[in-house]
Amino acid sequence: MQNAERVVVVGLGYVGLPLAVALAKKFETIGLDIDKRRIAELRAGHDRTDEIDSARLAASSLVLTDDPADVPPCDYYIVTVPTPIDAANRPDLRLVEAASRTVGTMLAAAVGESRVPVVVYESTVYPGVTEDLCAPILEQVSGLVCGQDFFLGYSPERINPGDREHTIDKITKVVSGQTPEVLDRVASLYGAITSGGVFRAASIKAAEAAKVIEN
Repeated sequence: MQNAERVVVVGLGYVGLPLAVALAKKFETIGLDIDKRRIAELRAGHDRTDEIDSARLAASSLVLTDDPADVPPCDYYIVTVPTPIDAANRPDLRLVEAASRTVGTMLAAAVGESRVPVVVYESTVYPGVTEDLCAPILEQVSGLVCGQDFFLGYSPERINPGDREHTIDKITKVVSGQTPEVLDRVASLYGAITSGGVFRAASIKAAEAAKVIEN
């Protein structure tokens, strides 16, 4: 392993799984999905999204679990759950909120190990969700203070399902962080896994808006 930092990817769909496999090449990486059937399939070498073939799964050092209690303290918590829209075309943020509660349960242990964890969201959201909706959930569940005990980042997912050309290790990743130091950390994390480089957004809200515009 080239880096001592530890990462957990929360949500192993067509976005989270390729990201986790890529990160596992450079970092100690855990893939967490509360869908027990999904984890069982991946352990058996089957990815129902057809993003990662069985040989790559077998060769990966990615650790898979469906239980947040199994996740050791991490430096980065990356949330990649989907954000569908409802019948009125309004974003359904319940999965993002649930994932935030899950991460909140894991944060205290990381801080107790003298780590300074960064929670990075990749889910497609409108500007303000990361800081105004997710941060209070993380604080409430963990009992920690955002911007002091843990920090926020946002790096919008840019994966097209089934696209074998513009894969996670080739695309340019838009990154943002709560402070300049956090931005450096998030840029370093993603820069380690893609040849496409990173684009540093001016703020988390700017990165959130970039994703909405790109969609």
